[in-house]
Amino acid sequence: MPSFSYLVREAGTGREIRSSMDAATEQAAIAALLNRNMLVLQIQEKAARKGKAPGGSIGLADLVMFTRQLATMIDAGLAMVSSLQALAEQTNNKAMRDVIRDVCSKVESGDNFSQSLARHPKAFEKLYVCMVDAGEKGGLLAEILSRLATFLENTARLRRKVKSAMMYPTVVTLVAIGITIFLLIKVVPVFAEIFTSFGSKLPAPTQALIDVSNFLQKYLLIMLPAAAIAIYGWFAYIKTKAGREFWDRTRIKMPIFGVIAHKICLARFTRTLASLIRSGVPILEVLSIVANTVGNVVMEKAIRTAMSDIEKGDSISGAFSKHPVFPTMIIRMMTAGEQTGKIDSMLERIADFLDEEIETTLGGLTSLIEPILIVFLGIVVGGIVICMFLPIFKLSDIINPPGK
Repeated sequence: MPSFSYLVREAGTGREIRSSMDAATEQAAIAALLNRNMLVLQIQEKAARKGKAPGGSIGLADLVMFTRQLATMIDAGLAMVSSLQALAEQTNNKAMRDVIRDVCSKVESGDNFSQSLARHPKAFEKLYVCMVDAGEKGGLLAEILSRLATFLENTARLRRKVKSAMMYPTVVTLVAIGITIFLLIKVVPVFAEIFTSFGSKLPAPTQALIDVSNFLQKYLLIMLPAAAIAIYGWFAYIKTKAGREFWDRTRIKMPIFGVIAHKICLARFTRTLASLIRSGVPILEVLSIVANTVGNVVMEKAIRTAMSDIEKGDSISGAFSKHPVFPTMIIRMMTAGEQTGKIDSMLERIADFLDEEIETTLGGLTSLIEPILIVFLGIVVGGIVICMFLPIFKLSDIINPPGK
């Protein structure tokens, strides 16, 4: 649809407004402006623009701040356009500023706030747009935005905890690998030259370590690109439909880390479901959104199958109980919520419980990983040192072998 830039004057206040709007024709745009009691001073069709809407993807922290501040402003009685203009002026993120300004422009030209947000799918997910739409229709936009901000804050907090829990073992593992490669390439060959001058057979562990060192020196420059290609190939594979399904099915069955991944998906599922049901979104639309945002193909398929059963008349808990990917505890809580008419509150409690379990598991895992990694690093480095000094301990046998 063509877009028109215009300059109008409000009939009541005489204030001039410069903005833009989408319309089928120039006459349709003028008619729409006249219906809003605005005198058209200037209007012109904008040149067709290649590419996407202004702005781009927005970080979760910026999105949380935007949502929370907008909820506060609207609750205080400020107009939507004024609130958006103020938020656009105070943000330091260029992508965020461009998105807010474009949304403000669309709202000012007559679009709904949710419709304006939907033009930026990279910045605002379908979940966000649907909750805002429900808030607009129900006259509870400030309350819905506040709930949405809380939901996003919980999501951001969980992400930070997972990242911080994995940061330490990742760094230590990379350091251990780096130290091992350095020892094998730079230190072991020096000892190997000394031991070779003895002209005698070396102990088996020492000889094996020297063989590994020689192999790395010869093929390291080939192994590094091969490893990079393999990693790239793996990530490319899991982006395909078959690869993603294989990985999602495998990762929730892995010991320790699989349990955490499964609980994270369940927490996202229950919290999203609770937020959308509480916002008044129809249940089938709720499940469609949840399926797209749950983050696991196995659970997504189970949700879509449950949607079909619910559409045929089955209860929510009954439909989900057919899928083992949803634990019995969640099904029982959903059943209790349906019986009491407070399924959103029950789902919220489940999400809080799962978040606490995830945090506890991550805390215990972090405490357990630290000594394991230290022991692993000590065994690797200590093993290399022992293998190198083993011939020195048996120096007399190597120089004067028995039987000579």
